[in-house]
Amino acid sequence: MKTSHNNRPVLEAVDLTKRYEDGVLALDHVNFAIPAGELFAMLGGNGAGKTTTVNLFLNLLEPTEGEARVNGVAAHLEPLKAKSQMAFVSENVMLYPNFTAIQNLDFFAKLSGHDEYGTRYYRDVLLRVGLAEESHNKRLKGFSKGMRQKCGIAIAILKNAPAILLDEPTAGLDPKAGHDFIQLLDSLRREGKAILMSTHDIFRAREVADTIAIMDCGRIIMQKRAAELQGQDLVQIYMRYMAGRTESSPIAAPVES
Repeated sequence: MKTSHNNRPVLEAVDLTKRYEDGVLALDHVNFAIPAGELFAMLGGNGAGKTTTVNLFLNLLEPTEGEARVNGVAAHLEPLKAKSQMAFVSENVMLYPNFTAIQNLDFFAKLSGHDEYGTRYYRDVLLRVGLAEESHNKRLKGFSKGMRQKCGIAIAILKNAPAILLDEPTAGLDPKAGHDFIQLLDSLRREGKAILMSTHDIFRAREVADTIAIMDCGRIIMQKRAAELQGQDLVQIYMRYMAGRTESSPIAAPVES
């Protein structure tokens, strides 16, 4: 059974809005809260606003209105403090291809202020994420996408942040790698991490999420607890909500003068 460690939000979107200078309304007053020990999955097509939401938490973008908060800290007001409490894994993990797996972990651990770790601990974490021991001292340029994803989540574990943000983490993974990745997320959630996951993968979101939101045109058009969806066909629910879109829900809107 999925259980929350407490009800205080670790990650919180409060009327989170992003309008670009060209008038595109990428995010429109989005609200959600993720406590410790829960995974919040955002479903939606390209342009729905999922990646924009993640980027606002990471302070890669500044909100037009509202706040992305990490343990009560507004990311755009105190970005360093907010980032210190988050780990991020993207669809295309950006690591050093000429470094080995161990060297990448050592570099990024030290970059985040953890110089107490040793090679044995790095090996233990890599084994935990499912990277075979014979790959630990191999350069990443020969790794598959799934192997690079495992290194990325290992680095997130080493940071030991209370929040983990994931942008399309299972895209392009084979079924076994995707399943293993979801199992790992489940174990991290049970350890008390608050996890925000942007994904197209309805089936894997259903496996592990505590709350599922469907986004379209920068808005959350459905948000339900996984328990509420028990026994229902999430694909059909998704298609029904998407079919219920109206022509009055534009992706772009003119900037008001």
